[in-house]
Amino acid sequence: MNTEELKNKIIGVISPAINALGLDLDRVEFGKAGRKGLLRVFIDKREGVTIDDCERVSREIAAALEVEDPIPYSYVLEVSSPGLDRPLREPKDFKRFSGKTIRVTTREPIERQTFFIGEIAEAGENEVALLLPKGREIVIPYKNISKARLEVEV
Repeated sequence: MNTEELKNKIIGVISPAINALGLDLDRVEFGKAGRKGLLRVFIDKREGVTIDDCERVSREIAAALEVEDPIPYSYVLEVSSPGLDRPLREPKDFKRFSGKTIRVTTREPIERQTFFIGEIAEAGENEVALLLPKGREIVIPYKNISKARLEVEV
């Protein structure tokens, strides 16, 4: 079983437990940490994730993983939130944070730029419109976005 298949199997095992606790699975990262595996599970909810949420999810998914045993070797489990500067990957992420400031790196230049910081003015199914400084607006197709993150507002 390759890493992607194992990751999908893990997601199938832990998703129901996370959803039952009223949280969403943001993403799963699986790799090596020395001789052991490292399973990182990022959870989210609209009001923000607390330490108690992480502890509850950790206990629940550890139990589910122990029963199903999809990982054939020892591993370390980490559960956390995506963070204040969370990555935006799908149209639903951009829609959820409409009105917030983000930083975007594009694969191909738009108006001779590949880096933008602006407020999400509108998030559609295929593209996002950013309101840039000085009132300028730019539309970026999702397929042209290589990286997008929330900008931490101080």
